[in-house]
Amino acid sequence: MQPIYRSDGEWVAVYDSGNLFNADGEWIGFARGRDIYDPSGLYLGFLSDDRRLLRKRMPPEKPRLKVPNRPERPAMPANMPLSPMLRALPHHYVDMFEEYPERLTFISDTRPDME
Repeated sequence: MQPIYRSDGEWVAVYDSGNLFNADGEWIGFARGRDIYDPSGLYLGFLSDDRRLLRKRMPPEKPRLKVPNRPERPAMPANMPLSPMLRALPHHYVDMFEEYPERLTFISDTRPDME
């Protein structure tokens, strides 16, 4: 289980067995190589060497992938080690957890609608 950090150093997700889970243990993506796709098969970004989910500002056109079976929720640790010293990102890359957090938020289908 590898921690994934936001550019400000906060632990926001874990990568485990080819899947990405948020800090609450909800499944938010799957991996094909270093590329990460959301649960609907759309491209999100790639995992960097310093454990961040990054994407080019102008993302490449990637086809929607067939979604694998939903993995079981992992046993999440109570805490993670502090992030390594993260360097500033070049202008042509964005941190997905900072720029597009709404794409990484899990909303349960079983939660009642707001009235």
